[in-house]
Amino acid sequence: MKRTGAQIVWECLVREGVDTVFGYPGGAILPVYDAMLDYPVRHVLVRHEQGAAHAADGYARASGRVGVAIATSGPGATNLVTGIANAMLDSIPVVFITGQVPSKVLGSDAFQEADIVGITMPITKHNVLVTRVEDVAPAILEAFAIARSGRPGPVLVDICKDAQQASTELRWPEAVEAPARRTPPLRRADLRKAVQLIAEAERPVILAGHGVIDSGATAVLTSFAEKTGTPVALTLLGLGGFPPSHPLCLGMMGMHGEAHVNTAIQRSDLLLALGMRFDDRVTGNLKSYAPGAKKIHVEIDPSEVGKNVPVDVPLVGDLKHVLEALLPLVEARGHEPWLSQVDGWRRESRARCIQNRPEGEALLAPHVINDVWKATKGGAMVVSDVGQHQMFEAQYYPHEQPRTLLTSGGLGTMGFALPAAIGAKLACPQAEVWVVAGDGGFQMTQAELATVVQEKLDIKIAVVDNGYLGMVRQWQEFFYERRYAATPLLSPDFVKLAEAYGIPAHRVTTRDAVIPTVESVRSRPGPALIHFVVQSEEAVYPMVPAGADLHAMIRRPHPPAREVSA
Repeated sequence: MKRTGAQIVWECLVREGVDTVFGYPGGAILPVYDAMLDYPVRHVLVRHEQGAAHAADGYARASGRVGVAIATSGPGATNLVTGIANAMLDSIPVVFITGQVPSKVLGSDAFQEADIVGITMPITKHNVLVTRVEDVAPAILEAFAIARSGRPGPVLVDICKDAQQASTELRWPEAVEAPARRTPPLRRADLRKAVQLIAEAERPVILAGHGVIDSGATAVLTSFAEKTGTPVALTLLGLGGFPPSHPLCLGMMGMHGEAHVNTAIQRSDLLLALGMRFDDRVTGNLKSYAPGAKKIHVEIDPSEVGKNVPVDVPLVGDLKHVLEALLPLVEARGHEPWLSQVDGWRRESRARCIQNRPEGEALLAPHVINDVWKATKGGAMVVSDVGQHQMFEAQYYPHEQPRTLLTSGGLGTMGFALPAAIGAKLACPQAEVWVVAGDGGFQMTQAELATVVQEKLDIKIAVVDNGYLGMVRQWQEFFYERRYAATPLLSPDFVKLAEAYGIPAHRVTTRDAVIPTVESVRSRPGPALIHFVVQSEEAVYPMVPAGADLHAMIRRPHPPAREVSA
């Protein structure tokens, strides 16, 4: 059957099971958009191409399927770049399809020409320029195979306009596989050595990362932790991969992780790093990181093993499969003295918890987050932006289930939350989806409110407004003598802004109004926005200064004894 290149794009998407794409049209991608009307795929028109990238990213994070974003050439394609980099650093499978100028004018600085393949080469798993209609189907099918295989990630397919317009006989290949990756087979000798280290350890800690969620390894991780009696610490992107209600769950590690978690890591004699890459926000100063600990690293990407932290046993492979191989080999153990010591550090940390501070007159951001958790009974899918509120969300909204916290980790992209929530809601329409965003990040992509209304999406939005670029301000407070250069923020009236789009909105300034307002917006279908006006100079604790030892945490001052809960 003969098809144009534009039709082949949609034939491929349908074949891959794609039901939703996010995009913005333009001249070089117009043939694809013209063909779109004949195919059963929902197109979501965003208000900026960065919104399309983040929406496709949110769709993939929420569902585990491959997200798809489409844009035109030149500025359309370059506006995707931040979202592509975001997906790359967090290992999110997204296929980006861009239009390109006709092949005969490539390299001539034609109108809206940009070498998007060259631009995105460092931030994609794979990318390709398609100049012939015969290559459209192979390129797109291979893109999906690469995006979802091994360590997931973004792939870009740039298609010249003449390749979209030309026709060819469409013949499906029998199978399309990702190019072979040099992943060595799991060695029995390495498994035996890992089992030996686990048997000898007295102070072990599991470091659970995003790979736990990607591989669907929560159940086997829980069995492994219980059998070996090993406490579990989580990275930011690992939250939800191990239930916080479990007695072996320590909480989040790293720069803004809980103090008892970082202390346990530093005092451990064995670290089992599962699906995490020893990011600098997790380790602090590498020279002093867990100095007395042996290290076992389970990772699907061999290039990450030994890249930042030398390891004693590398176990390269899919995390779920590796844990399934280890589980019958390890002996049942208990580590009561170690767990008791860690619990002592945990109790000391709780004594500094902000929940034990008097509320005073100002509304505090952590109280807002914790009250949203109470009102939703912890059952919402929260899409968090980047900043102080992101860390407060990680600390004060426990996530029992995988894929219920979606946030930008590696790139730390302000403006991520609102468009990503659009993708998440379309991927999981039955989920209760909340955006948690600061006043700074929200303004970066606030135009996507129009997309929320246009698509009739039931998304609840919490804007946590402290009048600053809060995390930058905190650094200025701690390290720059409170010289608040370019961080005080003038914001619009968020209530009026939401209402301009036809979205019901409320302003909350006191804690006693938080839960009633949240319950009120939850009781009605459709989008809603709550503008929480919070104390300006609240800081996230603990904080490990950049490059400092992991145990050199700036901690919340002890409250007076009368303020500490019994």
